[in-house]
Amino acid sequence: MIISVLTARKGSKRIKNKNIRLFNNKPIISYPIKQIIKKKIFRRNFISTDSKKIEKISKKLEIESLILRDKRLSDDNTGVIKVVKNFIQILNKKKIFPKYVCCVFPTAVFFRSLDLKKALKILKKNESIEYVFSAHQIDKSF
Repeated sequence: MIISVLTARKGSKRIKNKNIRLFNNKPIISYPIKQIIKKKIFRRNFISTDSKKIEKISKKLEIESLILRDKRLSDDNTGVIKVVKNFIQILNKKKIFPKYVCCVFPTAVFFRSLDLKKALKILKKNESIEYVFSAHQIDKSF
C-alpha cells in the first residue's frame, strides 16, 4: 500500500501560521492536498498535525485520516524523518502497514505529481533505498 502524509505543525517562527495562510485566497496547505487527492497516486492520505485549525481545513479538503502529532514532535528542532517514523509507528499500532510512505510538505504549492511518481519509481526499482527527496540546484550568485 502506498500512502501520503502531510507534516503540518502549527508553530512557525518566521511566518506565523504559514500552513494555513492564504495564497490566492486559499490556505497554502490546500494546494498539495488537492494535488494528491486529484491525481490518486496514493491509496490513503493522512495528515500529521498538532493544530485543530489545520485539522479542520484538512477534513474539508477530504484528507481521509488525521493523526494528531505529539507535542514533543512539534518543536523547531525535530526533523521530518523523526516525525514520519513516529507516524509509521502510529499506523502500525492501528494495523496499517504501508509499503511506501510519501511525505508531502504542506507548503509545497507548486509541486508536480509527476515528481512523486518519479520518486516512487526510484524506490520500487531499488529496495535498498530508504527514502528519496527532491532538490533543486540554485545559482550561487544570489
